[in-house]
Amino acid sequence: MKIRKPRWRLAALPLTLSACWPVAGLAQTTHRLDDTVVTATRSAQPLADLVADVSIVDRTAIERSGATGVPDLLARLPGIQMSRNGGLGSNASVFVRGTESRYTAVYLDGVRLDSQATGGVAWEQIPLSQIDRIEVLRGPAAAVYGSDAVGGVIQLFTKKGEAGKPAPYAGVGVGSHRSWQLEAGISGRTGTDDAIDYSLGVSKERSDGFNAQPARLRGPSDAARNPDDDGYARLSGNARLGLQINKAHRIDATLLASQLESQYDGSYSAANPRDDRNHNRLRTAGLTWSGQWTEAYSTRLQVTDSHSRYATTPSVYRTETDLRGYLWQNEYRIGAHLLSATLERREDALVNGSIDRDRSQNALALGYGLNTGPHALQLNLRRDDDSEFGGHTTGSAAYGYAITPAWRATVSAGTSFRAPTLYQRFSEYGIGSLEPEEGRNLEAGLRWTQGASSAGVVVYRNRVRNMILFGAAGPCADQYGCYENVGRAQYEGVTLSASHAVGNVQLRGSVDWQDPKDRITGRQLARRAKRYASFGADTQLAGWTLGAEVQTTGRRYDNAANTNVLGGYTLLNLYASTPVARDFLLTARVDNLTDKDYQTARLYDTGGRMLWVGLKWAPH
Repeated sequence: MKIRKPRWRLAALPLTLSACWPVAGLAQTTHRLDDTVVTATRSAQPLADLVADVSIVDRTAIERSGATGVPDLLARLPGIQMSRNGGLGSNASVFVRGTESRYTAVYLDGVRLDSQATGGVAWEQIPLSQIDRIEVLRGPAAAVYGSDAVGGVIQLFTKKGEAGKPAPYAGVGVGSHRSWQLEAGISGRTGTDDAIDYSLGVSKERSDGFNAQPARLRGPSDAARNPDDDGYARLSGNARLGLQINKAHRIDATLLASQLESQYDGSYSAANPRDDRNHNRLRTAGLTWSGQWTEAYSTRLQVTDSHSRYATTPSVYRTETDLRGYLWQNEYRIGAHLLSATLERREDALVNGSIDRDRSQNALALGYGLNTGPHALQLNLRRDDDSEFGGHTTGSAAYGYAITPAWRATVSAGTSFRAPTLYQRFSEYGIGSLEPEEGRNLEAGLRWTQGASSAGVVVYRNRVRNMILFGAAGPCADQYGCYENVGRAQYEGVTLSASHAVGNVQLRGSVDWQDPKDRITGRQLARRAKRYASFGADTQLAGWTLGAEVQTTGRRYDNAANTNVLGGYTLLNLYASTPVARDFLLTARVDNLTDKDYQTARLYDTGGRMLWVGLKWAPH
């Protein structure tokens, strides 16, 4: 089959910029400049003061999106792509600005998530039903967060109780592939002066799924796969409790648990068929004490813990990662100046087959921020000391200048690193002398904001060396192959995003041109397109919220040799919602309206056209 190449060219950049100004990144709502963001520096900052490339997704946008998984939602934001081996519940990857999935640091209520086996978070383990807000920082942030933040940082937050009487909710939804979901929860505040805030939520979801590897996708040389449907079932819940001890001191505690079982197609024989299954568990817990000692000086002390488990049956495999974190953050504000000093310790442990290993990282991070007149400056320096490979220093500098009240220019530079996983060092394929992967990033941006309208352009280049790849046999114990520091990659590109209201119609969209490539071979990195875009519009009509969105991407390759082509595609999604009775909201969504046949990973189907209808009760 002949693959038609998308006819987008960088030469058309000025024309495309002017055409895209009326629209902005999908799944984002319009945010005020005084909205508070914490991800850029680990300190609460108004959106107007940021010199970083950040997106915010709130609960309203999450519900409107109709997305069933966190990766699906993130892929509608500027600068992000995803791939998945089949339907929801199967292995997924998220690429921020084209970087490897393991190059994004991910936090849930401040709790670090990661795998010391494959590296990077297991995205399928995170239940979107429990998420209330998402902040995405594009660009390296290792000088603030340490190891892993090479391409960006993604922070996910569960719901926090708000003032007023208790706010219960309950919902039910049904959809294609015999999918359904039940959810319920309650949040609010209580006690003297509403000093105690609380939030509880639980969700059960299930789907019969679809055949992720149908015969039509396989060639003569491809192995046979189980022709059954590949479904999933998830049970998840979260609890959040806060106590305002007095005006200066506060304690917060968070818990989340998720259990996911999904089917997948492994080796198959018609004479001896079997049902292969994934078994995922995620547990997170965090305890934070915040103190405002004086008008200028504040501290935050935090202890976090996460447990990630992945296993398969009947083919026996199991890996478990435990992460423990300790954080002591100090901030001192002098007029327009903000000084910060942070001590952090991270403890990683891995159990995988014969491997039962652990390690620790101790870090000191210093920061300086300045916001005065049209100028904004952010400087960060961090030193990490790893118990296995020694010390590593990272730094970043960012400057913003308000040309006019509506126009702002930014420029930044930063270094980053990712430590080798315990599996890469101590498995039969591991080499104990592996060094950290290292990145260097430069970027510049220009942003226009006026009222509810905005437009922006960001240009970036991120180079990574010492990439850890699986190579030929060498000094490791296995004769098949070993991990080695031999890779070099370059991630460069341009992101355009904008939003604008025309009458009662809100338009939004983003366009990305990027070139994620292997610097040694010059080839395009696997499963990442060079061009992709997202556009959307919604309006209010006769009590209904009506919306449409378009996602389009150019072709990709499924392998490093660039021989297996994944064709480009364009998807049309529609959604609608309306109150149907007091305190009841009806929502409906159709994804892939045209039933486009496409894959984000070779030989894995994506389910075709899908319908979802939900009803939620939330008394006001």
